[in-house]
Amino acid sequence: MKTPAPARTCGIAVVLFSLLAVLQTTTSQKNDIDIYSLTVDCKVSSRFAHTVVTSRVVNRADTVQEATFQVELPKKAFITNFSMIIDGVTYPGNIKEKAAAQEQYSAAVARGESAGLVKATGRKMEQFQVSVNVAPAAKITFELVYEELLKRHLGVYELLLKVRPQQLVKHLQMDIHIFEPQGISSLETESTFLTKELANALTTSQNQTKAHIRFKPTLAQQQKSPEQQDTIVDGNFIVRYDVNRTLSGGSIQIENGYFVHYFAPEGLPTIPKNVIFVIDKSGSMEGKKIQQTREALIKILDDLSPKDQFSLISFSEAATQWKPSLMPASAENVKKAKRYAAGIQAQGGTNINDAMLMAVQLLERANREELLPSRSISLIILLTDGDPTVGETRPERIQKNVQDAIGGHYTLFCLGFGFDVSYAFLEKLALDNGGLARRIYEDSDATLQLQDFYQEVANPLLTAVAFKYPSNTVEVTQDNFRLLFKGSEIVVAGKLQDQSPDVLSAKVSGQLFTQNITFQMESRVAEQEKEFQSPKYIFHGFMERLWAYLTIQQLLEKIVSASDAEKQALETQALGLSLNYSFVTPLTSMVVTKPESQEQSQVAEKPSEDAGVPGKLQLFSSKVGLPGPHRHRHPYLLHDPVDFLLVPDLETSAPLGPDGVFHGLDLRIKEATMTAPSPAPIQAPSVILPLPGQSVDRLCVDIKHSQGPMNLLSDPDQGVEVTGQYEMEKTQFSWIEVTFQNLQLQVRASPEHVVVTRNRRSSVYKWKKTLFSVMPGLKMTMDEAGLLLLSSPDRVTIGLLFWEGPGQGLRLLLRDTDRLSSHVSGTLGQFYQDVLWGPPAAADDSKRTLRVQGRDHSAARELKLDYQEEAPGTKISCWCVEL
Repeated sequence: MKTPAPARTCGIAVVLFSLLAVLQTTTSQKNDIDIYSLTVDCKVSSRFAHTVVTSRVVNRADTVQEATFQVELPKKAFITNFSMIIDGVTYPGNIKEKAAAQEQYSAAVARGESAGLVKATGRKMEQFQVSVNVAPAAKITFELVYEELLKRHLGVYELLLKVRPQQLVKHLQMDIHIFEPQGISSLETESTFLTKELANALTTSQNQTKAHIRFKPTLAQQQKSPEQQDTIVDGNFIVRYDVNRTLSGGSIQIENGYFVHYFAPEGLPTIPKNVIFVIDKSGSMEGKKIQQTREALIKILDDLSPKDQFSLISFSEAATQWKPSLMPASAENVKKAKRYAAGIQAQGGTNINDAMLMAVQLLERANREELLPSRSISLIILLTDGDPTVGETRPERIQKNVQDAIGGHYTLFCLGFGFDVSYAFLEKLALDNGGLARRIYEDSDATLQLQDFYQEVANPLLTAVAFKYPSNTVEVTQDNFRLLFKGSEIVVAGKLQDQSPDVLSAKVSGQLFTQNITFQMESRVAEQEKEFQSPKYIFHGFMERLWAYLTIQQLLEKIVSASDAEKQALETQALGLSLNYSFVTPLTSMVVTKPESQEQSQVAEKPSEDAGVPGKLQLFSSKVGLPGPHRHRHPYLLHDPVDFLLVPDLETSAPLGPDGVFHGLDLRIKEATMTAPSPAPIQAPSVILPLPGQSVDRLCVDIKHSQGPMNLLSDPDQGVEVTGQYEMEKTQFSWIEVTFQNLQLQVRASPEHVVVTRNRRSSVYKWKKTLFSVMPGLKMTMDEAGLLLLSSPDRVTIGLLFWEGPGQGLRLLLRDTDRLSSHVSGTLGQFYQDVLWGPPAAADDSKRTLRVQGRDHSAARELKLDYQEEAPGTKISCWCVEL
């Protein structure tokens, strides 16, 4: 059975990973442990997601088998409950303080049992796992519950459900209920496993305030083919949505004596920023990391606003500044900075302290000289891949030096590239100075991760944001915030006292670039309470748990930057809430109890960001009387290297003698014979254009002259533009880009992957990985052959393909071209204007003339390969033109 690959997801938003129930046996028979029911019920009530994963299994073997229940959940989620029902007896997970859980762990070992500590980290996920022995014909029900407040990232909330049952399931069902009193403004779904046939198992219904998405495939729909018992259901299912907003103080919602205030006003102008990029160029950044950093920096510089000021500092043993002062982000200055960024080379040690102090001094000097515009904001963005090795190397001294230098005047963001850097060090460094830390994963999309982060902080809207509520509100979460960025959202929650008035009022103040601004708003308590009481599809009592969740998360964040004296009080408060609301947090553990006859109980703990390498499950256990740490090897948990043995072709190789030398080679010169040269292989053309309604139904176009990017097709009536760059030496496109102006969506394909960008948010997709995405105005699908289709009922369908047949490379497909308007233009678009075909030449009927927009092109009938079919393609006779 395959090892599940680590999940990759677009963007840096908080993501809801909901479903991964993997049950396997320790025998060679695959389906001895049969999952006969697997359900996920996810209720999202005003951004707060409550997810229940339930799996029912039966042992169909005649011997005892081991079943393993494994669920992936987001790092920001808290497990709230787990239970197993075995032979009618419920075995719950008990959430305790970590010290108490460790005592139970030790007691289990002392009794001759063993206890496992389950930990895992990935990019955005953690793994929960428990194993139990199942008697013949016995049934077990597993149930896991976890909760999370969804965070708005670049304009959307995102739920990601990871579906990988690894066998056909008689009852497989996923239900997502979303209730948003503000109203749902956009809703889209995306899947990496849905085919056209399987898409029939997906239903979506939506009205103004609620949506219901159900996925319920039959056994036949789950099968890869009628002959195969393997499941096609294996991958990600994503829901993205946003809510209605106005230029107001936001939305206050009240339920059961608690309130939550969501604040993300529309229509505010962007505040100019002064930003300094501090880039690590030490020797450890050499190779792909520095290359990706350069690429991202060049793209980020292009995205600077002309109102911004910026500078660059690179460092290894010493820090070097691009310019001695901040520079306006003019086109000329950006061009010079991009040249500087392109020349950054990696070598030497890591002197973080001096580089950070240089950045602060640069801002301080500009401030003294009154070069920082009034009310502009100043940001420092640090990117490093390792711990300090030169100059001041003590982390706590660097943190103090930087905090003293910044003095609360500027905001610091820290990006840690890879796993050689201490994330805890960067996190404290950032939180001490009003920012946040982010890990950049070493992967093919690292460039996009860096760009994505910059987009989060590229557009500040408000500074010094403060929330004020009347005295009848108590235990309010954080109510002062340094910055609000476009596409994000500020959330404040609190309690209402028993004798609260009928109206809850709120005042939100902040600073724009030109003036101060204050929002006043009111919310009627009785009306709000009633709105959440009636619907059956929401998780009732959620707002109290939302308040507790948000309070705990903010306390944990404060602990990172708190002094030793403050930490104890903060930890005591967070621990009390964690135990009171049954949350598995970094301060608590869940002890999973098993039947007495079984040898293993398990303790589940919340892992830290520095806990381990992504995608690997760490299982800490003490086995009594067994030679090694693991009794069973689970193929889906282990990442073992594969050894490859190269052997000679015994039919064509000469025999190898006992002295290790090949013998018997015939070295005599034989008489040469003349053979006719083999004909040149038939190649695929650069582009095949369907020509409906014309006397010739298709046209093969070979691009022979190309310099720089080309406008391939542009139709302003449809809001579609296709551009690309053709490499003459490789006879293929190096990239093709499709832009849908009305949707604010761009699809850029390269031989490596496809990048989809919408509203500044980018997602990366690999070729030949199935994809099924439905968004307002567009459907995007990719099949296992790697054909990506972009379609809608009233637009031309555009296909992108990495062709692997003869003349391999990136290819463009067009379908439904009869939908193109009369205003279509471009290198390829011109062939959908007034086209006149001349008659075949009298001397050679394989040649004729094609007149396009008053210009004649010579056309010849040739044999070509149709790349629209799977490689190696089929031969077609096609009229061909060269451009």
